[in-house]
Amino acid sequence: MALSGTGMQMDALALGWLVLTETDNPFLVGLIASARMAFNFLALFSGAIADRVPRQRLLAIVMFLMTFLSLAMLALLLSGRLEVWHIFALVLTASVVRLFQMPAAQALVADILPEERISNGAALTTMGMNLNTVLGPLVGGFLFQAIKPQGVYAVIAILYLSAGILALYVRSSRTSSQSREDSVLKSMLEGLKYVKGQQVLWAMLLLAVILNFTGWPLHTSLMPVFARDVLGQGPTGLGMLMAAFGIGALMGSTGLASVRNIRNAGKWLILSVIIWHATMVVFSASHTFYLSLTILLLTGMAFSSTQVMMLTVILRTVLPEFRGRIMGLRSMAIYSFTFGSMNSGAIAGAWGAPVAANVNAAIGIGLVGLLSLFTPKLRRA
Repeated sequence: MALSGTGMQMDALALGWLVLTETDNPFLVGLIASARMAFNFLALFSGAIADRVPRQRLLAIVMFLMTFLSLAMLALLLSGRLEVWHIFALVLTASVVRLFQMPAAQALVADILPEERISNGAALTTMGMNLNTVLGPLVGGFLFQAIKPQGVYAVIAILYLSAGILALYVRSSRTSSQSREDSVLKSMLEGLKYVKGQQVLWAMLLLAVILNFTGWPLHTSLMPVFARDVLGQGPTGLGMLMAAFGIGALMGSTGLASVRNIRNAGKWLILSVIIWHATMVVFSASHTFYLSLTILLLTGMAFSSTQVMMLTVILRTVLPEFRGRIMGLRSMAIYSFTFGSMNSGAIAGAWGAPVAANVNAAIGIGLVGLLSLFTPKLRRA
């Protein structure tokens, strides 16, 4: 998770800066970020597949295909033929491949741990992903400045290849209880029916939709615009901003990993979401680089707390045979990021990145407040 995530973070930085410098268009920066999630509406299908096949092998295949796509980007950069449409084509292809990563990887957490340690596993998994939000931007920003995007994508390919090899060594005691004679469509419908009957699960998925629309665009599609237009930084400064967010996230998930059995996860989840969005307002008011770095530490801590609590509640609630499909639905919720990123890019292009961040924060806090009001079982989870 840490290796593949580092590669994805480096890729996000390189893509954002490439598009911004090539086109000088914040909307296209938001669009390229949203393209990374363009096919997430098919995530229930990928989740159904993850419930039918060995998840560690599926994860390895994903990593090997991502290695190939990174090498294709490297080849275009070295040949000097890379155009914006090439970037979009490769990103859209990668979005299809990555559909299978989250259902397989996160369901594996519960496959290899006893029930009482699932919250620790969720925190450690999040910690691994947050580690990449520190290393990825720092290394990616430095390499972009020093040896250009060619160096960035050479390292990304190595990281994905290494992650694929490691995935083959994961051992799980899981045995699938699902008949291979059942169609994938039937499996998908069973997953939807299961979620419908569980208030905690459908509330969690709605929360994920909200967060990906309002929260995620800050440290993805909006951050290159903040770095260049608000704080006067280049790719190295952008890497430091993204890394500060990642350090905060790593601190938060590391602290939670030490808690043996998290209680009142639902209440902590709602509080974390509110703090996350509140820090976005504070960040948008800052015009000082080092103050912005400090604020992003707090943003990252609230973000990681949100991710740990969500994963903990989901893995505790879901029956083992449905974990892949529910994680697929969780990935499908990320599709709202596609619209959130485009919306944020459009607002940033018209009125600036600070306005976009403030609008997202207000919408996020309002919607999460309403959701928590009407889902008491989520508050008690």
